[in-house]
Amino acid sequence: MSSSQKHRGQQSEDAKFFAPTTWKALNDAVDDLSWLWTRGYGEKAGIKMVGDRYLLTNRQREALRRAACSDQALFRRPTNALPLTDLRGENVAIDGYNLLITIESSLSNGFVIACRDGTYRDIASIHGTYRRVEETFPAIEAISAALKELGVAATSWYLDKPVSNSGRLKGYLLEAAQEMGSDWEVELVFSPDKVLAQTSSAVVVSSDGAVLDQAERWANVTRYMIDRLPDPQILPMQGNRFAAGCGL
Repeated sequence: MSSSQKHRGQQSEDAKFFAPTTWKALNDAVDDLSWLWTRGYGEKAGIKMVGDRYLLTNRQREALRRAACSDQALFRRPTNALPLTDLRGENVAIDGYNLLITIESSLSNGFVIACRDGTYRDIASIHGTYRRVEETFPAIEAISAALKELGVAATSWYLDKPVSNSGRLKGYLLEAAQEMGSDWEVELVFSPDKVLAQTSSAVVVSSDGAVLDQAERWANVTRYMIDRLPDPQILPMQGNRFAAGCGL
């Protein structure tokens, strides 16, 4: 992301790459890649094969990577998804950048992918450095409001320590939590994925497939929030065969 960019929204050619005229090919590609992954094909090999077949751009291939999943993952992930009505009184462990950037993207009119496993994922990337955008504090406020609506007891955020400006974001989160009366802890760790995978006392909040495959319990808070925004830019890439409803 350019240091001069003020939003986490669409890139210059996203409107063309993800126009409704592309949706059939993109969903066919999700089906094909999911079929390959189900049968053990490697991630990169599968994306290249399918991307070449449908003549997808690099941006479309990134969306494809995030949208598809194997049948094994499709059936496994919902079994560990906690219904949102059951979050009341629970502690949550948040995959910090995963949740925050997705909400920032949606608030700034960026495309959010409706994925095969029932989650929503963004197409943004921070490339090793997090920079605050105009939607950062509105996103933090929206997350706090959603967690209160869901009756969450306490919240722990986990941020990638190697990402530049994680310490600064920790400060933003703690300052905002104090102002909003939210009970938040924020930790910088080298691998949030590993920490979240080992979490048993809290419900994990993430849409990262690798995290969902390992989490003992997780909740689809990201989708809950985006579905309640006035006009989110949802990119339908669930595939044509079937999709799971994770924790909704």
